[in-house]
Amino acid sequence: MAIVLAWLQFAACMAVIGVAGPILTRNGERIARLTGMSHSWAGLVMLATATSLPELYTGVSASALADAPNIAMGDALGSCIFNLVMLVVLDALSRDEPVWRRIDQGHILTAGFGVILIGFVGALVLVAREGLDFRIGHVSVYSPFLILLYIVAMRAAFFYERRPHLSASEPVRPPQEEETLRRSVVRYCLAALVIGAGGAALPFAGLAVAEAMAWKTTFVGTLFVAAATSLPELVVTITALRLGSADMAIGNLLGSNLFVILVIAIDDIGYSQGSLFSAVSPAHAVTAFAGAIMAGILIVGLLYRPGNRFFGVIGWISLSLLAVYLLSSYAIYLHGH
Repeated sequence: MAIVLAWLQFAACMAVIGVAGPILTRNGERIARLTGMSHSWAGLVMLATATSLPELYTGVSASALADAPNIAMGDALGSCIFNLVMLVVLDALSRDEPVWRRIDQGHILTAGFGVILIGFVGALVLVAREGLDFRIGHVSVYSPFLILLYIVAMRAAFFYERRPHLSASEPVRPPQEEETLRRSVVRYCLAALVIGAGGAALPFAGLAVAEAMAWKTTFVGTLFVAAATSLPELVVTITALRLGSADMAIGNLLGSNLFVILVIAIDDIGYSQGSLFSAVSPAHAVTAFAGAIMAGILIVGLLYRPGNRFFGVIGWISLSLLAVYLLSSYAIYLHGH
């Protein structure tokens, strides 16, 4: 009975996020379109922020309320690799040609910053436990640096998107009469509140599942909680691809990964027991380095643009991403705390 109740609680949180996520995403896309954002920039900023709100609420709840630092870190880093493995789904759904040939190479900039930020977090998880845990109060000195790196990444992406040859070629769909900016903003905020409720309860549901199943919290946070909070990314990514906007889909995934690193810094601020980086399992470094490797594989795919596919479904880039994801998940299962 305890196992059933734990999974029902977890499923209820997933349902709340899964229902409100698409509403949040659709209105985020409308706000971006009505304010004249480019497809790549809309995915990178507006949609990425919208779809990453579950990670933000879950991380703050796990670190500040549930005293579950491994759930917070596992959710953030697990979301990073989950977002990147979604590229395998995009490649399989792109029936006409490999998705790598439909994406603008400007995403290499964001993917490169992803390698830096995710890899940096992996290194912090290791060094913070070896005497390099410098703090100001209970906050790690590394968290302000992560916030600064995020700002630098977004500033670089903003100025790159403002280049004339990038913005001139994108068709802009005229807004429908019933679509107003005010209405979209109201719906966006209401959906964000609903997701906030689901995200705040999710760490407690994750802890209940871990206890009932005798699983490690690192494993539960990295796989199950991360998958639950990544539902909006999955929905908007598939929707954007079906609408013919592969750039918006990729921008959403890569932008979410950058935002999730910002969430880790916020989680550290909310964790009053000390530095979040020194409190979590060193096994999280495996997830972080896997995320950096997967972002590097994405860069190779964007530069090389392979056309060959196995069985006419996915290419070797997608298979490589899937292999790294599965291997890292198994390593977390074996060595997590």
